[in-house]
Amino acid sequence: MKKKIIMTVLCISGVGLLSACGSGSASASYKDGTYTAKSSVYESEDDSDDGNGYGEVTITIEDGKITACEFMTYEEDGTEKDEDYGKEGGQIANKDYYNKAQKANAARDEYASMLVQNGSLDGIDAISGATINYNEFVEAVNTALGEAAE
Repeated sequence: MKKKIIMTVLCISGVGLLSACGSGSASASYKDGTYTAKSSVYESEDDSDDGNGYGEVTITIEDGKITACEFMTYEEDGTEKDEDYGKEGGQIANKDYYNKAQKANAARDEYASMLVQNGSLDGIDAISGATINYNEFVEAVNTALGEAAE
């Protein structure tokens, strides 16, 4: 129950951040530079390790606009969720789980690309199968853009 409450608070906080930061809308003004921010750590509600970890975003601002974004996700211990994410002992033990994990990995690049294309979080929706990554992305982007705000 505690984990569920924490995630609800994070989601509500995320909505508040979106409002407070204007969702990083085009009307926002940003200082040039590179900004890095992490999301809080996600822990699954069912005591499994599925999806546990955090996201980190690095955003580059030039001439007041978002020109580059990189989004990475990590296990709780800091290990990158890479092409081996979803494997057990280096082997695919559960093909469905591995495919889902890799779909979530692919969504990272999609989220980052959409942020650069849109110039804000406006219009970026969660990709099916990558909702945890989406929540981590939004939280980290809001933090980074908060630091970049003039």
